[in-house]
This record gives sequence, structure tokens and C-alpha cells, in this order.
Amino acid sequence: MDPENKQAPATSAQGSGYGYNYGGSYAGYSAAGYGYGAGGEHESSTQRTLQDYLLILRERVWYIVVVFLVVFSSSLVFTLSLPKIYQSVASVQIFRRAPVVMQMQNVMENEVRSAEDLNTQVKVLESGTIIQKVAERITGEDLRRFTAPLLKESSEEVPSITKLLQERRKIVPQRLSLVISVQFEHQDPQVAAKVANLFVDEYIAYNARMSIDQSLKAVEELKVSAEEQRRKVDELAAKLQAYREKNNMVALDSKKDIVNETLKQLNLNATQATNAREIAEIRSKQIKERVQSGGDLSELPFIANQELIKDLSQKLAAKKIEVAQLRNRYREKHPTLSDALSSLAQIENEFKRAIDAASASIESEYQTAIRNEQAAKAALDAQKTASLELDRYGMAYTELEREFRVNEQLLQSILGRRLETTMSSNIDSQNARVIDRAVASKRPISPNIPLNLGLGFLGGIGLGLAFAFFVAYVDDRVKSSFDIEGVVGLPLIGIIPEIKRMEQPDKAQIVANNADRQVSEAFLTLHSSLRLKDESKNAKVILTTSTIPGEGKSFMTTNLALTFAAHGEKVVVIDCDLRKPNVHKSFRIENLKGVIDIVLGKGTIDDVVVKNLLPNLDVIPAGGRAKNPTQILNSKNFELMLSDLKKRYDRVFVDTPPLAAVSDAMIVLPLCDGSIFTIFFNKVRRKAAQFAAKKLLEANVPVFGAVLNGLNLAVSGYYYSQYYDKSYKDYYVVMAKKDDQQER
Repeated sequence: MDPENKQAPATSAQGSGYGYNYGGSYAGYSAAGYGYGAGGEHESSTQRTLQDYLLILRERVWYIVVVFLVVFSSSLVFTLSLPKIYQSVASVQIFRRAPVVMQMQNVMENEVRSAEDLNTQVKVLESGTIIQKVAERITGEDLRRFTAPLLKESSEEVPSITKLLQERRKIVPQRLSLVISVQFEHQDPQVAAKVANLFVDEYIAYNARMSIDQSLKAVEELKVSAEEQRRKVDELAAKLQAYREKNNMVALDSKKDIVNETLKQLNLNATQATNAREIAEIRSKQIKERVQSGGDLSELPFIANQELIKDLSQKLAAKKIEVAQLRNRYREKHPTLSDALSSLAQIENEFKRAIDAASASIESEYQTAIRNEQAAKAALDAQKTASLELDRYGMAYTELEREFRVNEQLLQSILGRRLETTMSSNIDSQNARVIDRAVASKRPISPNIPLNLGLGFLGGIGLGLAFAFFVAYVDDRVKSSFDIEGVVGLPLIGIIPEIKRMEQPDKAQIVANNADRQVSEAFLTLHSSLRLKDESKNAKVILTTSTIPGEGKSFMTTNLALTFAAHGEKVVVIDCDLRKPNVHKSFRIENLKGVIDIVLGKGTIDDVVVKNLLPNLDVIPAGGRAKNPTQILNSKNFELMLSDLKKRYDRVFVDTPPLAAVSDAMIVLPLCDGSIFTIFFNKVRRKAAQFAAKKLLEANVPVFGAVLNGLNLAVSGYYYSQYYDKSYKDYYVVMAKKDDQQER
């Protein structure tokens, strides 16, 4: 431990280090005024503040969320269960004059010159003809959705569809414009939108039909001419297709282009194959010449540059250097030198095999290059023959294709004229266009959903807050300084933050490996607190226990022992949990010999103790599981063992079973100088912890205080802001990074 860490306890004791302040006052209690075993005499006289209530809500935020969701969902379901009326609006614009794309005589006159003309269009929209057309288009699933809400609301006979359409439809001319709005109301927003769109569609379709009926005769003549020309084009297309199939060819130009491109590519492939063969031939000759002359193949660049050769060459050089160095240090038959020579021979064999494999690969590449060159030249010759054959069919194919193109263009011209006439008729008949199509409304015009949901929102929050306070009232788990000092009756002497994602042995030695800086600093603070009082400062044998299993008493024992050992004291840890021993797991040692062997006379302390497991730290495991642990702990040999250990070590830490489970800790307690009570954050019940602490206090052995283990940092700033300040978190992180950089 460096000098700075040795000064840490004194600094922490003054309330200015490591984020803990044990000299101050908290929750109405003064830590400086506590004596061991007298913590239960202090009562909190302060009243709950607004912050206390906010802390209750912060811890139980999920209760609030759940209740809120239930209430809000209920209000939502209730609101949605009410019949809702949706309104959709579609807008249509009336043209003063129908647009003219082609100069043709209009079949019908649809110009709007005055207000009377506009009012005529409004009456057309309101006419029974439009309503009847819309009713005819509402069929199948649309009809079922249209009438379903009406059947639910009334048991009487449903009115006719045309009557419903007339009652729920509104035609609203927009003032000072040629725009008309069509509104429709229905319980189904999709139906409302669809019916509104049907009205405008049928209105436009009605005017279009009036013009189209008059223009069909003109289109019919063009249709007859187009059919005759189509038959002629089809005959020519059949002849052209038969010629293609007979000579197995596509369009001449396309096929010629394909052949030319193929020739270019095959010529390039032949050239590349020849080049590749020449390169491979040169390499093959170099290898053969080098083999005949007895030269080193690894000196050839194309072999030496291979990744495997380069890697083995580097390993061989490094191993030769290593052997040379070992020859200077050891004799020829030394095991280390022998192993190095064996490894060198193995690498040389691998290097030779790699050279041989590379040589064989190059020879194989040469043979492959020869075959590729022959295949490329053969393919080039075959393609040249195919190109000459294609030219023979060129002239006859071109003549036949030209005749087909001329007739096809004539057919397209006739079809174009027919299409222009049809489009011209349709465009001339369009005296209106849709501006805005109706869409399904997301908000009903009734009932008032925002108001209902607002009441559900406020009611959910109110009931959620009430339920959170009720849960807080019935929750009796130990989690605050008030619970420990005011209810359990012990002074709070230390807080250990929560450790996540770490194996048990690593947690048990976290002070030694410094895996979590905050936890390490917390144990330094606990060490300082124990050295402030004369009883704990001078205590040689310290017992650690808890209320129930799983509160981290073994974790507390090992790390506190490591902290004392780091400050230069000779420390031993004894595993007295003879029912479920755990200390040996924490230090990754065997549990074959230990306390049981010493007490039963099967061994001495020197036989079972694991010495210098860590600097200044020895460990005595349990030595297995005892069938009669209470008899062993009550024996004279156990007392003599503790007495002997007190003479050998500065500190003796005894790990015992939980108080609520068995009475082993109470048997060992009279032989100790004091005890430390471990409490896991938000786990043990207040009454259980209070009962266990009362048993410790009644033993007339000093209780140094309680240590809160596993404090969740997410709520530490709420329950223990006077002990643990989150603003120091960055300090720990920065210091840890600096230490890592120094170690590197």
C-alpha cells in the first residue's frame, strides 16, 4: 500500500474523503455519539420532508406506472366503447370551361357562366341519380360496415340506404368560389371517408358518361381499321419469328454485337492465358535449376513472399536466436535447452515442408496455365467460325425486319389516333376535378375523447401516487439509515456499493485486485471507522455475521481482512461456517483441512493454515462440513485455537453462519472482542434484522456497528446522500484510468 492510502483512514474519519461522512449528522442521528451496542436508544425526531416523499415515489415508480396504465387504459376502453361519429369531407372544383387538349368539336357544352350554372351543378350532386349510383356501389363488406352500427343502436327496422345517404350527406358550396364540399357522417371513419369519395367520384363519372356516350361512335371506326392492320403486323411478326427459329438467331445487329464482343473477350483471354503460362514456365524453370544446383528455394522471391514461408522463416530465426542464448546459459543436456532444440527441429521440418509444398504448387500452376492457354485458343478459333457463319444470314433477315417495322409503325399510328380521340373525348367531358379526397378522420366529432382521456390521465396519476404511498407504508425491508439505526438499533459504520457482473472469488478479493475503485474506497472508509473507537481499534478477534444467508458476510470478512492486511497488519481469516463453508471458494483454495481438524486433534494450526495467500494474509478453511458444528464450536480446543491465533496475528477475522438460521455465531461470539453486523440493501425484513441485532446486543460483547452491503448506486444519492455523493464518481473513474495508464 502506498503512503497516500495509509493516510486515507484519517481523512475519511474527518468526513472529507471517499464520499462518506461518518462524523456528521444524518436523519436526526449523530454517528459521533454512538457507542457500541447502544444504537437502539437514539430515535429520529425529524418529520418527513418533501424530499422524503419524492424518494418514496422514485423507488416505486413502476407501481405508479402500472396503476396509471390500468386506470388510463380503463378510461380509454370506456371512451372507445361509446358510439363515435366521424365526419369526412371531400372537395371538388367546378371548371368554368372544360380543358381542351386537342382542337375537336365538343360533343356537349358544360361551361359555367353564372351562379345559376353553378347551382345547377350543386343540384346534380344532390340529385337522386347520384345518390342511387352511390347506393349501388355500396355492396358486400362495405354494406355490412355501413349498416352494422345502425343495427346495434336500434332494434327497429333500418331505413333504406338511399334515405340514410340523403340524411347524412351535406353539399356545401364554398362562398365566392367554384368549390363544393361533400360532407358525410358515420360511426365508421373508413365508411364515412369512402362514401364522401363515392359522391364526388359519381358526380365526375356522371358528367363523363354523358360525353363518352356521344363519342363512342367516332372511336368505333378507328377500332375496325386498327384490327385489320394488327392482323397484318401479326402475320409479318410470325414470319420473322419463324426465320429466327429456323436459323437459331436473335436480331441480327444484336447478335453481331454479341459475337464481336465475344471475339474481343476470347482474344483477351487467350493473350492473358499465354502471359500466365510464360510467367509460370519461368518460375518452374527457376525452381528446377535451383534444385539441380542444390540451392535454397526460399531465396526465390515468389516463394519467400508467401505468408506461411515468411511466418515460418521469422519463427525459425527467432528460435535460432533463442537456442544460441540458451547455449550460453545452459549445457547441452539441460532440459530447457533440449526443449528449445526440439522446438527448433520441429520448426525446421515445418519450414522444409512448406518450401516443398510451395514448389509443388508452382509446378501445378504451370501445368494449369498450359491447359488454360490451349482452351482459350480453341475457344477463339470456334468463335471466329461462328462470326463468319452469321454474316451469311444478314441480308435476308434485314429485308424481312424492315417490312415488319414499317407495318408496325402504321399500326401504332392508327392506335395513337384512336387513343387521342378517346382521351380528347374524356378530357373534354371533365368539367370538374377532385381537390381533396376524403380521408378517415382520426378524431370523432363526438364524444369528446380528449376530455375523457384527460380525466383518465389525471385519475391514473392520482391513484398511482396513492398506491405507491400505500406500498411504501407496508414495505418493511431495511434500506435506509433510519431503518438501520432507528429500527435495528445499530450504528451505521460503513456502506459498500453494489457490485455487478463479477464472479464470487473476484468479489471476495476486490480490495486486492482493485477491480472496483468505489468498493475499494468503501472498505478503506470502513477500516477508518473501526480505528476511530478504542474497542474496535484494539480488537484482536472480530466476528462477522448477518441475519439471513446471501447478505455478503463472507464477502465482508475477506475484503475487510485484506484492507487490514494492506495497512501492514498480520491478518488471518477463519471459516467458522461449518455447515456451508464459503471462505475457501472466495480464495480458490481446497477445503480438505481446517478448523475441524484442529478442534478434533487431527492437525495443528501450522498444518492447516494457508500462509501468505496474499501479503500479510493467512487463511484457515473450515476443513469440510461438520455433522456436529455446535459441539465443535463449544469445545475447549476451539477456544485454545482462537487464543493461540490471537498471539500469532494482529487481527483474527471469524466468518460465522447467519443469526436467523442457526446459533453458531452466538457460540463463537463470547470468544471474540467484537462483532460486525452485515445487512444487504433492500433484502432483509426490519423485524428479522432487529431480532438478530438484539441477540448480538444481549451477548454483552461489543457490536461495532452495521455495514450496509450491496447499495444500489441508482438510489444511493436519494437514501444516503449524506454518506455517498455521486459527484465523486467521476473522480474514481478518472483515477482508475490514470492508474491503468501508469501500469501500461
